[in-house]
Amino acid sequence: MRVAIYVRVSTDDQKPENQADELKDYCIRSEYTVQDVYIDKCSGRTDDRPEFQRLLCDMRQRKFQAILVWKLDRIGRSLQHLLNLLQEMESKKVDFICLTQNIDTTSPSGRLLFQMMGAFAQFESSLISERTKIGMARAKRQGIHVGRPKGSKICQFPDCKRRAKGLSKQFCNTHKKGGFENTASSL
Repeated sequence: MRVAIYVRVSTDDQKPENQADELKDYCIRSEYTVQDVYIDKCSGRTDDRPEFQRLLCDMRQRKFQAILVWKLDRIGRSLQHLLNLLQEMESKKVDFICLTQNIDTTSPSGRLLFQMMGAFAQFESSLISERTKIGMARAKRQGIHVGRPKGSKICQFPDCKRRAKGLSKQFCNTHKKGGFENTASSL
C-alpha cells in the first residue's frame, strides 16, 4: 500500500524527525511504500498549513492509499475538521492510520475509534476555553483588570494624529522604523 506520512510540530524548537522516523519504521515493518512525507511547523488549529494543503491536493489526485500520522492532534483538533477530512478520505478511498493511538480506518472499529477520539479532542479544547472564561470572569468580579493594559491601543507619541483617532498601536510601529516625520507625512 502507498502511504503518505504527515508530520506536524507546533514550534521551530520541536524536531519533526522524531515523528517522521517512527512513522517510516512503521511503514517498513508493515511493508508499506512511503509515497511522500509532508512536514508542517505550525499550529494544528489552522488550515493554513502548506504541507497539509499539498497532502490534500495529492490525496485528491489519488497519489496514495493511506495517510499515516503520529498522533490524532497532529492533523487537527476540531472534531468537525477531522470528520470532514475523514469523509473526504473515504470518498477518495484513502485510509487513515494513527500510529500511537491505534486508529486504522481500514476496519469499522477503527473508523468508530477515530470519531470518538476526535470528539474527546474537541471536548478537551472546549473545557480549556470554558475554564479560561470562568477564570477571567472571577478576576473581573474581584476588580482585577483582564486583557490588555489600558491605553495600549493608542500610540505613545504625543503629536501623532493616530493617537487622536485611537488607532491601534501596531499601525504606529512606523515611528520606530522611519521616525515621526516619515509617519506624519504619510498621514
